[in-house]
Amino acid sequence: MQTDHFLPPCALTIAGSDSGGGAGIQADLKAFAAHGVHGLSVLAALTAQHTRGVTAVHVPDPGFLRAQLDACFDDFRIPAVKLGMLANAAVIHAVADALEHYRPACVVVDPVMISTSGARLLEADALDAVRDRLLPLASLVTPNLPEAELLLGHAIPDLAAMHEAAGELRASGVAAVLLKGGHLEDGGNEVPDLFVDESTTEVITHPRLDLESHGTGCTLASAVAANLALGKPMRQACVDASDYVHRALRGSYRPGKGKVVVLDHFGAARC
Repeated sequence: MQTDHFLPPCALTIAGSDSGGGAGIQADLKAFAAHGVHGLSVLAALTAQHTRGVTAVHVPDPGFLRAQLDACFDDFRIPAVKLGMLANAAVIHAVADALEHYRPACVVVDPVMISTSGARLLEADALDAVRDRLLPLASLVTPNLPEAELLLGHAIPDLAAMHEAAGELRASGVAAVLLKGGHLEDGGNEVPDLFVDESTTEVITHPRLDLESHGTGCTLASAVAANLALGKPMRQACVDASDYVHRALRGSYRPGKGKVVVLDHFGAARC
């Protein structure tokens, strides 16, 4: 029986698949569902992955990638798109071409480059394509510090440098930046996430948890995209997404043999 009294908004993730279920598209779809958003997905990469690392990566050809994109945009109204793992320049150009064609209102770019286990997830020749094609399309970019250092070509050792880096990223054409400070060595007992747009600078802090986590970056970006699809303004979408990730970390669990934990999406939604 069809009911049309309520239609949840849609959000699209274009990212890599995690066969272990803790990160990538699997985490994105959990985050969308936990926010009451209908999740769409375009697989830009397949990984053989578990809680101990990434053992193999397969990248579909750009033609099939574009077919997935066209299928989603042909049938659904998509106010928000989240970009995750885009492994090479050909994939990045195919995604950028589609986004320039369809022009979704909000594009959240999580520039996935290195996995939690240290595996390189972005081919070296694709970095310029990220800078030249993806960042100008981004409503928000959500790098962690190692990713921001690769994008900018210099170290980001402290909170003051985070502020400078966020300004540099905005100068590249990005409307807003959410720079994740979990890797900050002098952060002490607090984890700072720095939000910067044309009118606001805000440090969002949470207590540091003694955990080796998996899928936090994917979840943060997809939670922001879900909040934007629900109509929240950018700053509020980012603050609420950061809070959501912290709640999901507090309820995290270890489903595999590795030390890394995965997030409790639906427990976080109930809080």
